[in-house]
Amino acid sequence: MKSTESGCRGVSANSALPIAETARLRIRHLEMGDAGFIRELVNDPDWMRNIGNKNVHTLDDARRYLENGPIAMYARVGFGLFAVELKASGECAGICGLIKRDGLDGVDLGFAFLPRFRGAGYAFEASSAVIADGSERFGVRRVVAIVSPGNEASTRLLGKLGFRFERNVDFHGESLELYAVAT
Repeated sequence: MKSTESGCRGVSANSALPIAETARLRIRHLEMGDAGFIRELVNDPDWMRNIGNKNVHTLDDARRYLENGPIAMYARVGFGLFAVELKASGECAGICGLIKRDGLDGVDLGFAFLPRFRGAGYAFEASSAVIADGSERFGVRRVVAIVSPGNEASTRLLGKLGFRFERNVDFHGESLELYAVAT
């Protein structure tokens, strides 16, 4: 079932080509039409606890988040956070991508999925695909991930992806754990 409320409408003839595909997923650039999906995702309690409050409460807020975040990063470095769609239904399950952040030695892997799509292996599948894409198309040789202490689901996923704990870091005044993997 395609979710029109979420703003994710699957790939159409007018939509950007996917940056990667897996057996079950299509990974593509986020677009302004994804504002409803983004508003839902960033207000999920797990997002708020582990990533933080992005002050996205309206569709206009979500459009600004997209424009000033992922879409601006695509223009600046060629990659960023991407929409992760289920091929079978066209629904947006979450986001996943590589983020260039000042203050980090390496490109940061970011991912978040709506609760109804967790536990099905989508985060592993999408993360593997975006890391491979970053290595192949952009020459990324080191990927890091910053994780809130106690976020066991993310640290388990990072371990499955081959990431290893390196150290605790202070990132924008927050104490986080830094994991890394060579590609």
